[in-house]
Amino acid sequence: QLQLVESGGGLVQAGGSLRLSCAASGRTFTRYIMGWFRQAPGKERDFVATISWNGVNTYYSDSVKGRFTISRDNAKNTEYLQMNNLKPEDTAVYYCVAAPSPFGYGADWVPLNPLYEYDYWGQGTQVTVSS
Repeated sequence: QLQLVESGGGLVQAGGSLRLSCAASGRTFTRYIMGWFRQAPGKERDFVATISWNGVNTYYSDSVKGRFTISRDNAKNTEYLQMNNLKPEDTAVYYCVAAPSPFGYGADWVPLNPLYEYDYWGQGTQVTVSS
């Protein structure tokens, strides 16, 4: 089992920035694709971003592209989501996710599919953006 614990959420004004972290434990972190989802009140959970297990390739939803940056530090078993120019519509609970990289795929492979299914989920961290 891979355990994921998010941190870094909070309250910020529109236009501000936050950096989320996700600490992984329990298994070898490096062969896992990592990502972030979010769920706003009364809405379905939505894909935000994903990163290959070597950190080279990334994929973002259109709603955050150019404002959010996903990254990872495999030596620290941690992934990050740097969120800039936050908007009130970014208010949501943000979830860290992970999935084993499929057998036979390279270290730089990343699923270009927002519906890709992830095996492990964190408990979530609240991000609130005030207008």
